[in-house]
Amino acid sequence: MFWDKKDRKSVTDATIRAALGAPEWLSGVRISDDGRVTLIIEADPANLEVSEALRLEAEAKAMQIEGVSEVVSVLTAQADTASPQPAEPAPGLATHASPQRLRQGARLSGAALSQGQPQQAAQIAPIDGISRILVVASAKGGVGKSTVSVNLAASFAKQGLRVGLLDADVYGPSIPTMLGVSDQSPATSPDKKLIPVRAHGIETLSIGYLTDTNAPMIWRGPIVQSAITQMLNDAAWGNSGNPLDLLIIDTPPGTGEAQLTLAQRVPVTAAVIVTTPQEVALADVRRGAAMFEKTHVPVLGIIETMSWFEDPGGNRHYLMGEGGGARMAQSLGLPLLAQIPMIQAIREGGDAGIPAALSNSAAADLFVNTARDVALALDALQTKPAPEIIFEE
Repeated sequence: MFWDKKDRKSVTDATIRAALGAPEWLSGVRISDDGRVTLIIEADPANLEVSEALRLEAEAKAMQIEGVSEVVSVLTAQADTASPQPAEPAPGLATHASPQRLRQGARLSGAALSQGQPQQAAQIAPIDGISRILVVASAKGGVGKSTVSVNLAASFAKQGLRVGLLDADVYGPSIPTMLGVSDQSPATSPDKKLIPVRAHGIETLSIGYLTDTNAPMIWRGPIVQSAITQMLNDAAWGNSGNPLDLLIIDTPPGTGEAQLTLAQRVPVTAAVIVTTPQEVALADVRRGAAMFEKTHVPVLGIIETMSWFEDPGGNRHYLMGEGGGARMAQSLGLPLLAQIPMIQAIREGGDAGIPAALSNSAAADLFVNTARDVALALDALQTKPAPEIIFEE
């Protein structure tokens, strides 16, 4: 369907909401320039049949609006906080009368672990179209985790691998901008699966494709879980007919809902942890490593970013501290996979939407070498046990 710009401008968030009767269960609307509409619908987990009927009805009504070319819907769910609590506590859960103390090391209480015991990898069903999954994590924000994720994916694609990149940072989705495709939206296949957006040979999905870039993501944990699992399981990964060799997942900072969802519900192959050399960031690396250790996800190693700045005279300046990543890797019994200095080309590539790994530069060599070491570590998991993380008192 074709129409002029005047017609397109008539399709607005308000138009969509008015056509649907401004329901409370419609938590978000995204409209692309070509008239594709994405509806984010808050489902009732206690009555999924009704929610599914609402979804179909909403899609049908939205399609009747002039200027709408296609409608996609995303179902999310929240736990009912007003529902009555069971009279007897579930086995293993702490009661107010017998509080559980936090244990040293992992900093996870027995009560917390019992509420979400991770499944063993063999019990988690594989995802169609994906061979292996690598999680890129950081326990602290602002350390360059998304930059590492994008450039690792670009490096693998540069070597001819079929690679995907999932932006699981629902509160700050930066992958679309860093790949230069922030104005695009995923299409849908005949069986209603999201078709990842292709950029630089990488199949990508991000909540940033589905929501207004200026709207804050005020989502509770269950909605975050639903969004991540839907982008993983309801997407046509490897839609070219060949499964992805590797899906890289860029996670949000910390050890919260997104990380636990991935560890417990997704067949994650392994993880890498990104940090800067400064002590403030390193203190959180131990927490991140502890979470993966407790959820049985192998950690391949640590990638240190912002390691130093080199002036025109070749002198290194350790603005964020020196050797912190190496010391932490040694303390945890993990390899230090890379030290990535502050290079202007890396920042420029992210801003321009062309990853530095795709250029012919020293920065590209750094990321390609890092990707090679990550690939070797992934292969080694099939022939020997994952490295044991050491927690010293």
